[in-house]
Amino acid sequence: MSTAHSTVLETEEHQALRAAVAALGRRYGRDYLAKVAGSGGHPDELWADAAKLGYLGVNLPEEYGGGGGGIAELSIVLEELGAAGCPLLMMVVSPAICGTVIARFGTEEQKRTWLPGLADGTRTMAFGITEPDAGSNSHRITTTARRDPDSGDWLLTGRKVFISGVDIADATLIVGRTSDARTGSLKPCLFIVPRDAPGFERRQIDMELQAAEKQFELVLDDVRLPADALVGDEDAGLLQLFAGLNPERIMTAAFALGMGRYALSRAVEYARERSVWKAPIGAHQAIAHPLAQSHVEIELARLMMQKAARLYDEGDDVGAGEAANMAKLAAADACVKAVDQSVHTLGGNGLTKEFGLASMIVASRVARIAPVSREMILNYVSHQTLGLPKSY
Repeated sequence: MSTAHSTVLETEEHQALRAAVAALGRRYGRDYLAKVAGSGGHPDELWADAAKLGYLGVNLPEEYGGGGGGIAELSIVLEELGAAGCPLLMMVVSPAICGTVIARFGTEEQKRTWLPGLADGTRTMAFGITEPDAGSNSHRITTTARRDPDSGDWLLTGRKVFISGVDIADATLIVGRTSDARTGSLKPCLFIVPRDAPGFERRQIDMELQAAEKQFELVLDDVRLPADALVGDEDAGLLQLFAGLNPERIMTAAFALGMGRYALSRAVEYARERSVWKAPIGAHQAIAHPLAQSHVEIELARLMMQKAARLYDEGDDVGAGEAANMAKLAAADACVKAVDQSVHTLGGNGLTKEFGLASMIVASRVARIAPVSREMILNYVSHQTLGLPKSY
């Protein structure tokens, strides 16, 4: 299938990056990832190879070992790995969210401590925002951080749920809230919590989803952290938080686009070769048109993702917020439809382990649900873009 792009949208460097990552993806592919997930392991070899080639830290500053690029480059890496059947979900979390937040807001010491490792893949960081009782309402986050008046340490208490990769992450960037002395209200702040911190416990959630990256519920019981565990300025918490969420949405779009492209390419291949009557089934419009429609939807969603990445990398957080949300919604919908149509194209074979598409029915739903539901995105567009009143 053609993935040709106009140089108006992508530079020659971007096109070369796509081709190089696609070649790496082909060396591993869907079978590798399925085997790793099936054995309860992690895609360490692919992660290490992607790191060695400079792909994992392509968005991080050069002075800390990164590639000096942006989310535009990082999203290309994830999309192409996904199109080859072996996406790395932790790319959404470690370099995109945590790396971005630390690069933009961290202290010099935090940058020196974390960014080189995040860039070369030797260290990973998870991200903890979702809570059992807060859901999409981040204003209801109850994880609180208070100062120990004697030592100046922070004490963190609360619960998180559906946090990816905590078992392999060296630390988790936790969104907590501190009380504002002036107003008495709680304001969001981000804290780096090491994996082995006393009082920091995790429990794996049993998921139907077949993925190498596991999901966890976290309990923080008076986790004591040094004063410098707080990322950046205590008063800029909300700004810092949103700085990480736009890359998360752009990367989720890349994840969905890659998956949709992979499923579609398998279906097209099958439709070209499978003959039931006199011609390949792909000659029949009832088969061909839905696949063509899916291709169109994937291409349209990629355009919005490229726009969002460019706006973000240019420093337009407001413009990027709108585009990133739209890209996430469009890519998730395109992915779900592409996977569904691909399974349907293969008929019974679409449900076999041999063809490996059936498990993607569950996986494709992830982008519709996480990191934010399509309903919350439509709320965002209703209020922010259209200026309609809020219902909540």
